[in-house]
Amino acid sequence: MLFNKIGISSDHAGFNIKTFLKGELLKKGIEVIDFGTDSDDSTDYPDYAHPLAKAVEEGECEVGIAICGSGNGISMTVNKHQGIRSAVCWNTEIAYLARLHNNANICALPGRFMKQQEAMKIVTAFFTTGFEGGRHKRRIDKIPVK
Repeated sequence: MLFNKIGISSDHAGFNIKTFLKGELLKKGIEVIDFGTDSDDSTDYPDYAHPLAKAVEEGECEVGIAICGSGNGISMTVNKHQGIRSAVCWNTEIAYLARLHNNANICALPGRFMKQQEAMKIVTAFFTTGFEGGRHKRRIDKIPVK
């Protein structure tokens, strides 16, 4: 894996996958900072998305994983931060391209639409793919609102 320190957060719909992924990443020797939630009790994803996004923006974490029911709400929230490029990844090919072409720094997962092992394959693709640069860098440089 290209990263040694990652952040992870979820709402209640992503809690089980978050717990599984955190355990698998820790087994691989990757430092994981968990921004919550800490149970599957109903909660609001922005409460956990913003601290994760801030930690990635400020370099406390190299990259992040954000999980909610569809992956959309939590991804929209983290993308409000100027330094974040979150991609909703529902398969390994999307995760690969999110890193290769978009230099995504948060992998958003749809917790209600995938199994734990599938989520791990997606995260592995995301965390083992580097950024291609070139014409893609020029495009990414145009994303922030100035």
